[in-house]
Amino acid sequence: MEVGASMAMQSRAPGVGAGAGAGGRRSAFLGWEKQARAGGLRVGAGTAGAVAVTVRARGTKPVAPLRCVRAPRGDESLHNSVDEALLLKRKSEEVLFHLNGRCIYLVGMMGSGKSTVGKILAEVLGYSFFDSDKLVEQAVGMPSVAQIFKVHSEAFFRENESNVLRDLSSMQRLVVATGGGAVIRPINWNYMKKGLSVWLDVPLDALAKRIAQVGTASRPLLDQPSDDPYTAAFTKLSMLAEQRGEAYANADARVSLEEIAAKQGHGDVSQLTPTDIAIEALLKIGNFVAEHPTIHGQVGDLQVDSQSRRIQTL
Repeated sequence: MEVGASMAMQSRAPGVGAGAGAGGRRSAFLGWEKQARAGGLRVGAGTAGAVAVTVRARGTKPVAPLRCVRAPRGDESLHNSVDEALLLKRKSEEVLFHLNGRCIYLVGMMGSGKSTVGKILAEVLGYSFFDSDKLVEQAVGMPSVAQIFKVHSEAFFRENESNVLRDLSSMQRLVVATGGGAVIRPINWNYMKKGLSVWLDVPLDALAKRIAQVGTASRPLLDQPSDDPYTAAFTKLSMLAEQRGEAYANADARVSLEEIAAKQGHGDVSQLTPTDIAIEALLKIGNFVAEHPTIHGQVGDLQVDSQSRRIQTL
């Protein structure tokens, strides 16, 4: 299916707080529930195998001072919150010059926090944020991915997902939260490698706990009746991870929540906030762009062929 795209966008992030989707320690990893909303989007569905996509992102000025995720509790917590905000700002400034407008694509399993972290990154970088699942929903005129799977098929969804990523890849200064299965199609990597990709690597146990907590109605690959939601989620996630693990590893940067938790002295990743993860993502992005600078806005094209060859066998 071909997608005719007309995308008029401004290069500022939608107005979201750095604490979007998270409020204090209750909104650490297991509390991430709200899906990111791509503000100001309008996607109209076409007919006869063609979908016309129109994307508009509201432009806002960068937010200053930056808001942080943690709710302050006493002087020490307030001090930590200020430190986090300053670190987030400093890391974003270090990365921004080297990015040279390149888009950032977040990949990872469902429930890994791509939308929540993506909105924080978009704000501090002055980028626009998009959720590819939401764009597909609007392109086909259906309210949810689950409904698309039910009425059409997963294959139909994947085709439209590729069309959306193709159109987004022609643009700059975007943070895109991709669907969990976007990595399985080599063509999607061709599109994402025009920018840079970041894998949010979350332990399956933490994912299963979170998904069991918030429910599976919006996740068609997991939405099966079960008396034990955690076990059912963990079993299915394990199977998906085995199928997709090598594909996720093709990302330009990997953000391991286990590594972040270990550095901060936490026993498990549930103690991390989206701000913690966003800071680590900026660090990894900074390392990558410093080693792979762009010239006059040209982005990563030399990496596409080699990356595509690596995943042809997946």
